[in-house]
Amino acid sequence: MSKPNPVEPVKLVFSIFAKETPLLNETIKILSSEYGQPDFVSEEMLFDYTNYYSAEMGENLVRRFLSMEKLIRPEELPDIKLATNSIEDRLALDIRRQVNIDPGYISKAHLILATGKAYTHRPYLRDGIYADLTLIYQGKKFCSLPWTYPDYADEKQLLMLGKIRNRYLLQLKMPQQL
Repeated sequence: MSKPNPVEPVKLVFSIFAKETPLLNETIKILSSEYGQPDFVSEEMLFDYTNYYSAEMGENLVRRFLSMEKLIRPEELPDIKLATNSIEDRLALDIRRQVNIDPGYISKAHLILATGKAYTHRPYLRDGIYADLTLIYQGKKFCSLPWTYPDYADEKQLLMLGKIRNRYLLQLKMPQQL
């Protein structure tokens, strides 16, 4: 029989994309007020891996990744996804989203994203939210899976997420306040 062990805290991360830089910056400020200061904010980059969001949000979307300084408990992820959905609704014009926020977390073993979309590799968490196992960590690097979105499988993102994981590992060595 396996015995339950306390879970380690995890590193909260966000992917944010929008039509314009000011919306990205406003969203980062909102997330900072909710979840504390980021300890990493990526450079702005084009979000051009798919046109899935074009009809709703337009073309030429820009994106930033961020990780938060304060570690969280993994079971908080559904609440965070529901909160980011509310932020998206608040920033919407009419019924069209102007910003997309994808929360997730990095642990020693993987990157998990929160989603409201069910699929075979997405276990149900609660309140309509699923866990998307997006990347696994093996062989001293993040590795994509057959279902990993192309933008997360991009070598630049894998390296960036690996650096965030390294920061997370250092944090685990320090006394934590959850």
